[in-house]
Amino acid sequence: MDLERLIAIVSAGEDSQHQFKSDIRNETSLGQEMIAFSNSGGGMILIGVRDDGRFSDLDRDDMGRLNQLVSNAASQQVRPPINPKTDITPTQRGLVMRVSVFDGIGKPYMDRNGVIWVKSGADKRRATSREEIQRMFQRSGLIHGDEVPVAGLTVADLDREYFAKFIESNYGKSISEYEVPLPKLLESMSLMRDGLFNVAGALLFTKTPEFRLPVYNVKAMAFPGREIDVAAYDDSQDINGKFEKIYRDTIAFLQRNVRRVQDRRSVNSEGVPQVPRVVFEELVMNALVHRDYFVPTSTIVVVFADRIEITSPGHLPNNLTIDNIKMGRSAIRNPVLASHAFKILPYRGLGTGIVRVLKLYPHIDFRDDVQRNRFVVTIWLDRT
Repeated sequence: MDLERLIAIVSAGEDSQHQFKSDIRNETSLGQEMIAFSNSGGGMILIGVRDDGRFSDLDRDDMGRLNQLVSNAASQQVRPPINPKTDITPTQRGLVMRVSVFDGIGKPYMDRNGVIWVKSGADKRRATSREEIQRMFQRSGLIHGDEVPVAGLTVADLDREYFAKFIESNYGKSISEYEVPLPKLLESMSLMRDGLFNVAGALLFTKTPEFRLPVYNVKAMAFPGREIDVAAYDDSQDINGKFEKIYRDTIAFLQRNVRRVQDRRSVNSEGVPQVPRVVFEELVMNALVHRDYFVPTSTIVVVFADRIEITSPGHLPNNLTIDNIKMGRSAIRNPVLASHAFKILPYRGLGTGIVRVLKLYPHIDFRDDVQRNRFVVTIWLDRT
């Protein structure tokens, strides 16, 4: 790093991506700093810079000692080990080492005692929230929200007739032809473990999943104006039941609350939907399949006079952005749920749905609300 850039960073002060250290002699504390950066998007540690921005007069011998300290900390104090990079910048008041720590792909990183550290502004803190730790496991592909077991839901809660039709329709065999106990068959499909349904299995195939999973439903409302008005609404429905029922009932709610237009047809014709059904199918499917099932709240669908808003719990996963989902990029947040749901719901190809929908009906906005941990799709009405 050149001196001009170093001075600019030091002048701005510490933040969530830049940590200053006048010197470091303890590899444990250095390891904790690197863990926090690895778990929180990456950053750099500048060794040889005091908190007040002055340089610390470190020399070449100090750089040799620090390089060994960084190597030891990264390999011995961080689990799993990481590979930071170092470079040195000379100043008029000694040498400064930059330790670059990259956003880790093996989250969560932890110290030798199993403590997970994350950045909190310019400082670090222990990760203590269960949901926060779960999401780090989720981003690493080690755990998914749809695989969490549901207490109390056993094979006795299976809708056997519905499940049997699913098996025959998709695999061309009856359940009895598998010649294994039903729990074993469900486990082989990743729907059950140790005698308990997981979230995916419960939502897809149990008789009344809403009894054990009441928040994984859809709350739908329709208002005559452009804002929420609890005193005046056209329609309201809490949509519960199996995954397929929730999907189909949500589509039906949208269709009955979005008006038809004549579209240059005769005045006596039934007209065409203001928004094509396929748009609803794709966006509702995405909202249900790709929502964050670690977040215990409902999917919200609201119809206003000028727009429809579909709000899914959880912001975009991994490195997805609004720009790249518009280009067809995707990431499977709930792989078990997705693999089976796409055999039940209208499915037209992974990753291509948003591209297709925007070509068919371009008046759609997307908002990745990281602060409130939600993803909002707005379908604008009456636009040409």
